[in-house]
Amino acid sequence: MLHIGVLQFDMEIRWSQSLKDKRGVLRSLKDRIRRKFNVSISEIEEMDNLTLARLGAVQASNDAQYLQGALEKLLQVLKTWPDAELVDYQIEIL
Repeated sequence: MLHIGVLQFDMEIRWSQSLKDKRGVLRSLKDRIRRKFNVSISEIEEMDNLTLARLGAVQASNDAQYLQGALEKLLQVLKTWPDAELVDYQIEIL
């Protein structure tokens, strides 16, 4: 059976003063997350907000427990991300 893990999360970039600042941080974050965790990741809301970004990461597997663990490991990386602060998140396994 196919399971899909979805992680929606908000990152705050307090020092950002322009969309260019924000996009630079998000580009770096998304590239590293894609390489390390093999997920699809995209900004999904708050695109015009200078300091807040809402992103979604998605991964598919035949093992729901694996997905839960993989997304929790991703969360640990996000909690220690140096250029932004994780302020909210939600994990859902479909």
